[in-house]
Amino acid sequence: MRIRGCIFDLDGVIVDTARYHYLAWKKLATILNIEFTEENNERLKGVSRMASLDIILEIGNRVCDEKTREEYASLKNKWYLDYINRMMPDEILPGSLEFISELKYSGIKVALGSASRNTPLILERLGIGSLFDGIADGNIVSKAKPDPEVFLTAAKMIAVPPEECIVFEDAVAGVEAALKAGMRCVGIGSEKTLKDANVVVSGLDKLNLRKLKVLAKKL
Repeated sequence: MRIRGCIFDLDGVIVDTARYHYLAWKKLATILNIEFTEENNERLKGVSRMASLDIILEIGNRVCDEKTREEYASLKNKWYLDYINRMMPDEILPGSLEFISELKYSGIKVALGSASRNTPLILERLGIGSLFDGIADGNIVSKAKPDPEVFLTAAKMIAVPPEECIVFEDAVAGVEAALKAGMRCVGIGSEKTLKDANVVVSGLDKLNLRKLKVLAKKL
């Protein structure tokens, strides 16, 4: 395939905010007397805040009215914001900046495709917002992954057709969204978890442009 655009998820790909999400959801689950494990947390990756809350309530066999759901989601987000407001640039995952910078230098457009509404704050804390030619996040898209909206929006922002885009994702829902968008997907993480991705690597530190071009022949 011809690579003209690369679209990156944020959480778990460029920075490990996944642990902060887990800690905040775990705190809420404990208050609600719901057992919430790290295995349960895998279902939340790449999923919107309200959809994540619904999964936790489902695990605990709970039903809440809309007002209560909003209160729970706000509580979780407050705790999560407390964590990420203390983030520092050294929390950027290894190899991320080098790989993205190499792509940009070679003329490949780079975009962010994240379900998080906190994307602007995270980018500000890390000081990397200027790296991206387009940023599609939970503040401008309405449909959560596995709906492809966020990746299709990101592709439009960088004016690259879906078939010439590669998505980098760490979540099952994100991989599904990328494939539904008609894009190729590089899974970041475990081959067992991300078995539907076109190819899987453990992290962006395992990639450079040369290696990506080799992988692209298999996509």
